[in-house]
Amino acid sequence: MPITINGPVEAVIDQVISQVSNYIDGASFEDNGKLVRLSYPSEALKEILVNAVIHRDYSLNDDIHVRVFDNRVEIQSPGKLPGYMNLDNLYDERFSRNPNLVRMLHNLPNPVNHDIGEGLDTAKNELKRAGLVDPEFDEKDNAFIVTIRHQKLASIEDVVMQYFEDNPGTSIGNKLVRQLSGEDDMQKVKLALQKLRANGLIKLEDESASPFNYRYIKA
Repeated sequence: MPITINGPVEAVIDQVISQVSNYIDGASFEDNGKLVRLSYPSEALKEILVNAVIHRDYSLNDDIHVRVFDNRVEIQSPGKLPGYMNLDNLYDERFSRNPNLVRMLHNLPNPVNHDIGEGLDTAKNELKRAGLVDPEFDEKDNAFIVTIRHQKLASIEDVVMQYFEDNPGTSIGNKLVRQLSGEDDMQKVKLALQKLRANGLIKLEDESASPFNYRYIKA
């Protein structure tokens, strides 16, 4: 049954995160024949909830809706994107529909909100750390919807092999792998490439090259 949560902004956000955790704690779903346990980073949920609270259209007589599905969480806030904001510039532009509310919350001793625009960046980064895909954004009727999918990012190894699939006859190095995978840790990428090499899936393009200049081709 639907649950309604009312109260001060900070309390509402904390209670919603707690309630979502209760729903998904120990739950799992099947993905390509594998059982995947649900696990969402609470900080990502918090940032998206905070955005829903401070940027919703308060002239509309509707609630913020949080829906928990088998493999995703949807957060729907009343009102479409304000001002010049659109689905393509969410990470780049800044606009506040309710500047007084944003300012008031930011002046609290322990503010729930970052500077305008930083919340979505934080949510995206937290999902990435958890190995999940980026949040999805949509406008429907007179509402803005954010979807957090429990969908794993491709592994570094998968990214490398997909690159060779899409670009036959080419080579790849550590820097390009980091750009394609979004993984900034050079050592993690190095270990993934070594694993692929040990499994006979890739090989060095030039055996005499120094380790810093290693490039790999499909074996």
